Amino acid sequence: MKNWCVYMLRCSDGSLYTGVTTDLKRRFNEHTSGSGSKYVRSRLPAEVAYVELGHDQSSALSREYEIKQFSKDDKERLCR
Repeated sequence: MKNWCVYMLRCSDGSLYTGVTTDLKRRFNEHTSGSGSKYVRSRLPAEVAYVELGHDQSSALSREYEIKQFSKDDKERLCR
């Protein structure tokens, strides 16, 4: 099933957090309520900066890893 997405959040300090999920709205709410990742929790508020739809779990995880290897400038270009 291709219902996975890769997303990036822009945190209050300007950093970008990359993750994967099958439900972006739920995952974003988890992040902003403090029950998501420790990284985002300490850098709230956050906003969705980028979303890539149409992945299965394997391709989403591969793409997440790929994006995490990007430089900050490359991530910023992707968000534009």
